This record gives sequence, structure tokens and C-alpha cells, in this order.
Amino acid sequence: MPEKETLRLTPSADDLERAAALLRAGELVAFPTETVYGLGADACNGQAVAGIYAAKGRPSFNPLIAHFPDAETAQAYVEWSDLAERLATAFWPGPLTLVLPLKPGHGISELTTAGLDTLGVRVPAHPTAQRLLRAFGGPVAAPSANPSGRISPTTADHVLAGLAGRIAAVVDDGPCPVGVESTILGLVGAPVLLRPGGVAAEAIEALLGAPLPRRSGEAAINAPGQLRSHYAPRASVRLNAETPEPGELFLGFGPRDGELNLSPSGDLAEAAANLFGYLHALDARGAPIAVAPVPDRGLGAAINDRLRRAAAPRES
Repeated sequence: MPEKETLRLTPSADDLERAAALLRAGELVAFPTETVYGLGADACNGQAVAGIYAAKGRPSFNPLIAHFPDAETAQAYVEWSDLAERLATAFWPGPLTLVLPLKPGHGISELTTAGLDTLGVRVPAHPTAQRLLRAFGGPVAAPSANPSGRISPTTADHVLAGLAGRIAAVVDDGPCPVGVESTILGLVGAPVLLRPGGVAAEAIEALLGAPLPRRSGEAAINAPGQLRSHYAPRASVRLNAETPEPGELFLGFGPRDGELNLSPSGDLAEAAANLFGYLHALDARGAPIAVAPVPDRGLGAAINDRLRRAAAPRES
């Protein structure tokens, strides 16, 4: 991706408003939380979220956590429950992410959710994160602000060492006090620990009054840090198709046009932002899907990884 100047902003009111304006414009802004520095983008803007994958070199699509200034704001996007309320009262703001079903008409990009019908939501405790989220006024998707596979960043210098020239700005407010990522708790049905983190499982078990089951390694992904099982449309998917065969719907890319085109201009970030929605739209028409070749470079590697999973043979 092209290099750009990465601004180092302060936690002043003026700089936080500048950071919020960059987020509204679809740019990427790293900011401190109590756990690690997060790489933020507007969670409702698919192309902005695609930029996270491009900047990090993230190898495949994984669901991202959406950050909110308070529980009341999060409740506009997810189906709340009495248990979620108890946990939020006990641990928010803080390093706990709750995975909950999405509400109809939520507006969250499918690239944020990796096509799932759930969303991980968190209210960070860091005062600068709180002020930025309030200034922005919407959900911010934010994985750790580091190249994929590297050590998570706990200072702005760590962020710049890995992402300078790839993101618009980093808000520098010193080291993160927790330094490990949030605990992720699934609340679709019975509670289950999806990822250990900044809130001890024992503290959650004390609140629940019962042992907390851990996620099975065979379970499908529903949170960051897990391998994604392949997305299986009802229809079959054929990859690297130059033209559709009779009866197939064609998902185009670049000059190869079809019923839908991931990006007529060949922009991989645009293609990534459109991928989940376009697969859903074609699958709803009930015919086999052929997909034009997508370059296997940059974000295209993630797109192709996702498409290979979509085309994988189904188990009977």
C-alpha cells in the first residue's frame, strides 16, 4: 500500500477532534487503550475496515472488536441481555469483550464481523480512548496496532515502528497500563470463554457463581484470535473463472464484469469491503457462483484465502 505521513497526535482536545475527523473520513488512527494500542477504523465503513487488513498485512479475515464509549451506545448495535448487563456493570469500562447477537439493521460492516451474525463489543477504560470514542460518535473497529504476527504494541513508538507510513495517525498517550488484550466472553447461549485476557476468568466465574466453560478447539470462529472455518454458501463456488459457465452467476473483478463486480477499478481494499455482502447477494439467488481471478498480493491474499474457504468442498 502507498506510504503516507503518519501524524503523532497528543491527547489534547484539539488533536482528539482531529483524530475523530480522520476516522470519519475513512482513515486509520491508532490510539491507546488500557490493554494495547488499537488500530481504529469506522466499524460501519467497509472500505475503512479493509484498510486495517491492508495496513496490518492480516493474513485472513477475522472478526474485529467494536469499541464504544459506554454500554448504552453498544446496546444500539447488539441484542442485550440481563447477563450482559451484570457483566458490563462489573467489568466495564475495562478489558472485557462481550460477543453478542447483532440487532437487525445494525449498520456494522460485514468486514468487521467477518460475515457472522454476532459482534464483539468493548468499552475501554483508558480515558483517552473514551474521549476519542465520544468525539467520533460511533463504533470503532480496532485490533492491535501492529503488523500481523508481531508483538502487540503498548506504546506509540511500537505502533510507529511497525505501521509508520501505513496509517494516518497515532494518538500518543504513553504506555498502556494492562498490556495484554481483552478477555473475550461469548454470550450467545450459555457464556463461554473465547479468549483469556485482561479480566481473569476466575473473576467472571465469581460473578457467575459457576465454572466458565472454555471454547472447544473444534468450534467455529466467533471472536478474534481464532482460525476461521470456511464460509459455505448454499451454492457452489468456482474460483479463477475467466467467464461464467451456463447457469452460473459471475462475481467480477476489474475488467471482468458480471452480475456484481468486487471492484471495477481493481482496487483490492474496495474488493475486500464488498466481498461478504456480494457473496450473500449472489447466494440468495440460488445459482452456482463463478468468481473472476483476484491478484494474490497485498489484501488480495486475504480475499483469496476467504474465497478458497468459500469454495472448499462441503462435508456431507
